[in-house]
Amino acid sequence: MIRCDSCVSDLMEDSSTNHELNAHIDVPENWIPHIGMEFDSVDDAWIFWLNYGGKIGFNVRKHWENKSKKDGLVTSRRFLCAKEGYRGLDKRDNLTKNPRAERRTGCKVRLGISLDKTTGTYRVHDFVSEHNHVLHSQETSHLLSSQRKITEVQAIEIELADDFGIQPRAAHEFIGAHVGGTPNLGYTRRDHKNYLRSKRQRDMMYGEAGSLLRYFHSQTMENPSFQYSVQLDCEEKITNYFGQMQK
Repeated sequence: MIRCDSCVSDLMEDSSTNHELNAHIDVPENWIPHIGMEFDSVDDAWIFWLNYGGKIGFNVRKHWENKSKKDGLVTSRRFLCAKEGYRGLDKRDNLTKNPRAERRTGCKVRLGISLDKTTGTYRVHDFVSEHNHVLHSQETSHLLSSQRKITEVQAIEIELADDFGIQPRAAHEFIGAHVGGTPNLGYTRRDHKNYLRSKRQRDMMYGEAGSLLRYFHSQTMENPSFQYSVQLDCEEKITNYFGQMQK
């Protein structure tokens, strides 16, 4: 269903069920997409959709894009609610004791843009606004996966705490204490740990550990009988290396 909403009341009027699901929404008119809206680039359109999801209270994700075979320029793009569609059948489900819960609901909310070759801008040609699931409140929507972000200042704080040997759990709580609690940080403890994991992988790639791992890898390429292993601690830091030539 193509939408051309220009205000919050239009966005909410189509069904009483949808109104109940989204009754807490209160966003300015200029935050709501509408047919004919223009963006200077695909990235600008994505940022708008990302912010819209945060204001309304739903996760967003990217869908397909079409590119010109002539110059590689994106000619059309679609963005979705993260609950669009359903997860594909996993053949391992019948062997899993605790299968993952289905998080998708077949939500139809989407935003479609296409390139206007005359102006070089991207114009909204398709917008569906009605969700079929409960939305997050504005108090918690900043913790949606698409909205969470570690700022540069927070990244420095995380790295300093790690350098001083502070455990991620304690560091996350300590940093959160300065902003009135961890829910106000804008990222979760898992994001904290993932950031440290990515940093260590980068450090390993370019540091002494990375050089040693590349040496071990080259040895296995030259001699298949050479084997090595790396021992990590609970914080995924390297504690020991072991390499040997099999007889």
